[in-house]
Amino acid sequence: MFGHGNVAGLGQALLQYQDVFPYYQGRNEQGMVHIATGYAKAKNRLGALAVSTSIGPGATNMVTGAGTATVNHIPVLLFPSDAFATRSTGAVLQQQEHPYAMDVTANDSFRAVSRYFDRISRPEQLASALLEGMRVLTSPADTGAVTIALPQDVQAEAFDFPEALFSERVWHVARNRPDTAAIQRAAELIKGAKKAVVIAGGGVVYSEATEELVRFAESTGIGVGVTQAGKAGMPWDHRLALGALGSSGSAYANAIANDADVVIGIGTRYTDFDGLEHHVPEPRRGVREHQRRRDRRVQGVRHPPGRRRPRDAR
Repeated sequence: MFGHGNVAGLGQALLQYQDVFPYYQGRNEQGMVHIATGYAKAKNRLGALAVSTSIGPGATNMVTGAGTATVNHIPVLLFPSDAFATRSTGAVLQQQEHPYAMDVTANDSFRAVSRYFDRISRPEQLASALLEGMRVLTSPADTGAVTIALPQDVQAEAFDFPEALFSERVWHVARNRPDTAAIQRAAELIKGAKKAVVIAGGGVVYSEATEELVRFAESTGIGVGVTQAGKAGMPWDHRLALGALGSSGSAYANAIANDADVVIGIGTRYTDFDGLEHHVPEPRRGVREHQRRRDRRVQGVRHPPGRRRPRDAR
């Protein structure tokens, strides 16, 4: 756990259980979230760190890191301290809290950049909040920043939680499978393609589908371009590796993608850096497969001829 402050609440628990729950002192709140994001990426999104801060600017320093984690679907767990639930004192520290609404604090800025947000006003609320947080952290489609705001007085309260809450449990990450008919239609489109190209995104990496992607490319002779998140999805020195696509990609890779008649997206959401939002013209026919859920902003708007197959990349 990365933390700063919270001496009377989480600090006591960290000291009491330091032998089984390691604590790492950070020096900057935003940097702590970025470190937690890097940890989760290194763990292939199968592990996460918790970040704890004090109230006020210490909490709001985490907002940028939370946004980065949420946009990139990286699991991080955030515990910013919050104003006293009993309201026995004012809005402590630098008085960032809203002066015209007592139920609004600086932590409400996390709502826009979190996949799950909750504020604990009674200790018994933690049970359901933690389970909901774990549901989001372990979901390939929904994962991102989970923010649970902890008022400083509630942190110090005692409560008899059920032992079942602390029992060891295994969270299974499901691999979504498409129906057979959808795969057959996709295969027919690919078979009829003359200049197909693959765009490999982060879903290839997180699904551990690199070997399958290489076999697919070698068996079909289709070149593979990568997004920023999918750079490790295709060996860079492979003869069919095109390199990065989109606004941050190479002219070589974009030229090939521009000339493609079928674009096969695997593990990508087709966002701006990928190239399909602005930089790669719409293909006459498209097959799109990705690990995450459908992006309603893109589907049927920017790419009407495409066919989306929500599934696991492997």
